[in-house]
Amino acid sequence: MKKRSMILALLCGMLGCLCFGGGDWLMIYGDTSHLGQLSWLTAGTAAIPSWRYTLAMALSFPGILLYGIALFAVGGYIQGTREKKIHHYLNVFGLTPWIALHLFYILILSLFAWMNANGYSQESLTVCEALFARLSWLVPASEALMLPPFLYWFYLQLRGKTVFPQPMAFTNVLLIFAILKMITLLMPDRPFRLAFTNGLMSESMLLWFGIMLAWEIRRSRP
Repeated sequence: MKKRSMILALLCGMLGCLCFGGGDWLMIYGDTSHLGQLSWLTAGTAAIPSWRYTLAMALSFPGILLYGIALFAVGGYIQGTREKKIHHYLNVFGLTPWIALHLFYILILSLFAWMNANGYSQESLTVCEALFARLSWLVPASEALMLPPFLYWFYLQLRGKTVFPQPMAFTNVLLIFAILKMITLLMPDRPFRLAFTNGLMSESMLLWFGIMLAWEIRRSRP
C-alpha cells in the first residue's frame, strides 16, 4: 500500500478503537460494588440508563468497520503472498465474533439495569447470572477466533516475514494487553479501573496501531 493510504488505514483503526473502547466504558463505568458472583454486575451497572447501552452497541458498528480497514491494511506489511493470504483469512474469521461478544455482554447488562429499575432487583442477579452461565461458552469460542490473527502476526514478525524489524514482534497487541492487565492489578478498585479493564483490548489495539503509525510516519520522512 502507498504510505499515505497506510497512514489513513491505521488512523481508521485507532478511531475504531475509540468507538469500541468508548462503548466498553459506557456500558460499565460506575460504582464497582459487585452484587453477585459476576464482578461486572455492579451497583453502578444496575443504575446505568438505557441510552448508554444503546450508544455502546451503536458505536460497535462503525468500530468494527474501522478495525477491519486497519487489520486488513497491515497485511501490506507482510512479505510473501501465501503469508498475506493466511493473514487475510484469519482476519475474516477473527472479526466475526467482535460484535457478537459485545452484544452478549450488553444484553445481559442492559437486562440487569432494566430489572433493577423496574422493581425486579432481587430477581435480576439470578436471571442475569443464569443467562451468562448458559451462554458463557460464547466467550472462549469467540476468543478462539479472535486470537489467531494476532498470534500469526507475532510469528510472522518474529520470523522476519514483515517489513518491520524483528524486535517489533514484542509490540504485539497481545503482549500490550498482558502488560496493561498487570497494571490494572495495581489500580485501586474504582470506576476507572473497571471501565479500563473492560476496554482493555481496545486500548491495547489503540497502542498497537499507534506504534505502527509512528513507525510508518518515521519511515515516510525523507
